[in-house]
Amino acid sequence: MFDHPSFDQHESVHLFEDQASGLRAIIAIHSTALGPAAGGCRMWNYANGEQALRDALRLSQGMSFKNAMAGLPLGGGKAVIWGDPKTGKSTSMFEAFGRAVESLNGSYYTAEDVGIDTSDMATVATQTKYVAGLEAGQAASGDPSPITALGVYRGIKACAVRAFGSSDLSGRTIAVQGVGSVGGYLCDHLAEEGARIVVTDIDQATLDDVVARTGARKVAIDEIYDVDADIFSPNALGAIINDATLSRMKAKVIAGGANNQLASKEMGQALRDRNILYAPDYVINGGGIINVAAEISGEYSREWVMSKLDVLISTLGDVLDDALSSGKPTNEVADQVARQRIAAAQPR
Repeated sequence: MFDHPSFDQHESVHLFEDQASGLRAIIAIHSTALGPAAGGCRMWNYANGEQALRDALRLSQGMSFKNAMAGLPLGGGKAVIWGDPKTGKSTSMFEAFGRAVESLNGSYYTAEDVGIDTSDMATVATQTKYVAGLEAGQAASGDPSPITALGVYRGIKACAVRAFGSSDLSGRTIAVQGVGSVGGYLCDHLAEEGARIVVTDIDQATLDDVVARTGARKVAIDEIYDVDADIFSPNALGAIINDATLSRMKAKVIAGGANNQLASKEMGQALRDRNILYAPDYVINGGGIINVAAEISGEYSREWVMSKLDVLISTLGDVLDDALSSGKPTNEVADQVARQRIAAAQPR
């Protein structure tokens, strides 16, 4: 574990198996310096346990940085469930996962992520109070995807100001990879502003629905990298900015809601070398965790969420401006700020 390439001084990593329900889960807690670790639960049919572990480690670190950059009193953690979200779900599995979260005694709060919805979290909540993103309850915040999408949309406009001299997206061609929860809501915002949208997704039914309501043009999964777009917006899974895809991209901006978009930290410099402005993923996509944080506080306030989102977009702008003036990759600038905030909160 300590030699794993994705291990980053994580405070703890927990593996859970419940043979009766078939649950196989990993909960990685990266840091609780700023507060209890918070981050969603992802369900994915990983090829092997190594992939699941790598995802949990990388995503939990990203949540530490995301919460720090959003100015939240939360640390970073993440859970992954190894299984097919279309065929492998059961009530007993999510009850077992809830007991796993409860066993950590409040050091980790969970919520929905890829492959998980609010009904799944409702089942988890029957076994633990350390869950958010619920549709019902005193401080229920519901699905965080719309707020994440709003933050990504506003972040894209912030990038456009710096790349094109204007935040106006009307007539801009934007390639959106992944139109599920976050990507779909993002397309709604882009269509309302008059952007030309090109979309792709592995779920054809969801893809067709977005095309029907936004007028977007759809392309095959692998063709999205070749679109002659002003902005590329990744909103599916991670590591999609790599040597193979970067050489095909024509966009001047990469800004989207997916986590861990860069296959490696070095890709940040590669983007800088190609004069592509990259919005660090854990900064631009922080709207959802802000929404969840309001629920965790015990008193959900839409006004508070919107005010924190304003601060987040301002922080993104600061990162972009610092990178542009210094010549540093944007991901390195953001990482430095996040680590400084976490370090300042560590007990002496």
